[in-house]
Amino acid sequence: MVRTLCKFALFLIAFSIAVVLAPGQSSSGPIPSQSHTSEIIRLATTTIRTINAPEADQGAAVDAKHLYAIDNSVIAKYDKEDELLVAIWDCGEACPIEHLNSCFAEDGELWCANSNYSETPMASSIERFAVADLSHIGSHSLGIMDEGSLTWFDRYEGGWLAGFAHYDGEDGGLAYKGHRSTGVVTFDAQWRRTGGWMLPNSILDRLAPDAASGGQIGPDGLLYILGHDKPEMYVLAKPKMGPKLVHLATLDIALEGQAFSWDPIRTRTIFGINRRDGLLIEVKIPEVSIFHPNAIPFRE
Repeated sequence: MVRTLCKFALFLIAFSIAVVLAPGQSSSGPIPSQSHTSEIIRLATTTIRTINAPEADQGAAVDAKHLYAIDNSVIAKYDKEDELLVAIWDCGEACPIEHLNSCFAEDGELWCANSNYSETPMASSIERFAVADLSHIGSHSLGIMDEGSLTWFDRYEGGWLAGFAHYDGEDGGLAYKGHRSTGVVTFDAQWRRTGGWMLPNSILDRLAPDAASGGQIGPDGLLYILGHDKPEMYVLAKPKMGPKLVHLATLDIALEGQAFSWDPIRTRTIFGINRRDGLLIEVKIPEVSIFHPNAIPFRE
């Protein structure tokens, strides 16, 4: 009788363990939850409106009252509400500013990334304009950069977070570095390098043969980037460990890559471009959660 009871007790213990543990799990590790996963999610965005802007070839910037369509050496200023052209800066054919990639508005100024694309070796500069009349008010040359060609930058921890491009092929590319050398670099306020990360393969595979053309930290502290021409936006987090950024989500979006800017007034809204049709496009961006165990925001 005692032996029978002991066997029954052992059976109950074994059954209890089998119920608690998920299939394929052992008692030596925790059971993963849905919020503790490395799966890349896919989300849809909402197009709000399109605005005719023939200068919209490289990117868009936005402040409280105006929109800015950016071309290589042209910036056009549009009223945000009535969509009419207000002012234009055109540097002309012999302009030393050859390839404006992106701009963002801050405290009455436009801060813009410029490069010598498609020349090599790659060199870049920071160009500043007054939003009131689009006059050029300052320049800081980064010179030749091993990191590549500057395409976008944003404020980060008292300094800068910046995206640099490398390309496959001879048109603006280097024989010994292809698009997989595209990365994100941190600098202090004087543009001295302090760190950086590589992009994950899940994004690099989609960018080929080009690089990330636009990027900015969103209101949720995550990094949002656009490629060269695909209608996709990629959402990235800073890794807790390691040199590679964490790819959280891919957003389907009615933009053909290039540079964009977050609207400072309208919640989770950006302005980007369709360069083929010369359009500024306003887009609503969905909320993105941080669910990856190695992911943290760039800003809290």
